Amino acid sequence: MRYLSVFFAVLALLTGLVHAWTKEDHEIFDLVSAVEAAEGKGTTFYSWLEVSPTASMADIGRAYRKKSMLLHPDKNPGVKGAQERFARLGVVSSILRSEEGRERYDFFYKNGVPRWRGTGYYYARFRPGLGTVLVFLTILTTGLHYVVQRMNYRRDLARIERILEQAKLAAWGPKMLPAGTRKKVRVNLGGPPRLDRDGNVVMGKSIDMVVENNGNVFMLEGDGEQTPINADAATPPSLQSTWFIALVVALVHKISGREAQTSGASEAGGGEDGEMATGTDSDVPELEYPDQEPNSSGDIKSGKIGPTAVKAGGRRRKAARKR
Repeated sequence: MRYLSVFFAVLALLTGLVHAWTKEDHEIFDLVSAVEAAEGKGTTFYSWLEVSPTASMADIGRAYRKKSMLLHPDKNPGVKGAQERFARLGVVSSILRSEEGRERYDFFYKNGVPRWRGTGYYYARFRPGLGTVLVFLTILTTGLHYVVQRMNYRRDLARIERILEQAKLAAWGPKMLPAGTRKKVRVNLGGPPRLDRDGNVVMGKSIDMVVENNGNVFMLEGDGEQTPINADAATPPSLQSTWFIALVVALVHKISGREAQTSGASEAGGGEDGEMATGTDSDVPELEYPDQEPNSSGDIKSGKIGPTAVKAGGRRRKAARKR
């Protein structure tokens, strides 16, 4: 808990610093990066103008005029990036010759330009699309979910080890020597005091457990069933159980189940149509009429309707009784 408090305190401080950066600060960040990219790593506004950080406004003005004559595009025809360097020099000079702008730049000059410049700074310059934002949030939340799973897994393992130790201590004593037989013990899991079945006050929630001579520990349920207590009872972290992957797998199974049901229904419907279209004697069960007698043509034998008594389409008709 103490580490979490420190973490959130630092996060709040950093958030305050990020919100304290203004639009002018962001312009300084961009200009510092551009100067270092064009003039070399570690180049500052002062070193580019070849003046001291304590130079006066007049010194900065003279240094700017001297530098601008060297970098003017007319004196550098055909030089790639000459126009951009000259325009950048003018912005640097205007910042250093402004009292407020120089004060802000001197702050970053002494303390360093921050590596993380705030989400607003990066968003304004890169402008990620909706798809990029959704992908980033999905990856971030999935990773956080996995981290939480690992934390819960470690917590469960520690709790199981503590319960096993308490059960063996209650069964075997302080020396932790096996008793030679199975022993039923009651283990206190902590929590506020409560009343047990006999009306006695017990400290916290407790459960009945069985400790075997080989060290196996079982939790005794109310119906007498014994559940083993070991490290397998804790759920290990898994990427497949994170929310996004689990959602995708569930959707795939759901769609696959619907397709299987649809194909099964189609096959069943096709089978019924085929049966109606055959009209054979084997498709329709024979009907028995015990009171009928066989005739000379053999249509009725043993009280059953023969093949000649079947209409087209598979429907049977009653044979006319001989007078």
